Amino acid sequence: MHHLITNAAYSKPSGTSWRLCDLHHLGLTVTDIERSITFYRDLLGMTLVRHRPRVDSGYVSLQTGYPDLVLNVASFKVTPESSQSLELVQYMNHAGTSAEIATNRAGTSHLCLAVSDLHACYANLQSKGVHFKSTPVTITAGPNEGGLVVYFLDPDGYILELFQPAAKEQAA
Repeated sequence: MHHLITNAAYSKPSGTSWRLCDLHHLGLTVTDIERSITFYRDLLGMTLVRHRPRVDSGYVSLQTGYPDLVLNVASFKVTPESSQSLELVQYMNHAGTSAEIATNRAGTSHLCLAVSDLHACYANLQSKGVHFKSTPVTITAGPNEGGLVVYFLDPDGYILELFQPAAKEQAA
């Protein structure tokens, strides 16, 4: 059974004077920023909004807990009009080992991108060597029934999802 939650955008934690306002960005840590820029900009077609090859402001060290931190940061938007962004971060020092990512592991996330034609997108990306977990799958139940989905991986193995909503029936 599905429950529709109304007025969720205006709710706030009980007994507080604050509330969440919006989703600002999703950050991904990458091993090679140039390779990731090529993937997200050139293969997926995202708009590179800003590339800051050296971010070493003191607040970043305080925020992350790593002293004298140096980052290489690239920010993207799915479309130029998007309010949310994707932030790719390469640790130039204090780099950790890659995480073991799998959809069944707690703490693992994925980024879902809506696409206008999933089959064409799948064929194009597959021809360029992008690794997919399956072929496009039709959603057979739930609120997105009739839509199409497929998981694929970015160069660091981060899980991405392509989603094409079900075609809306046209009025006769």
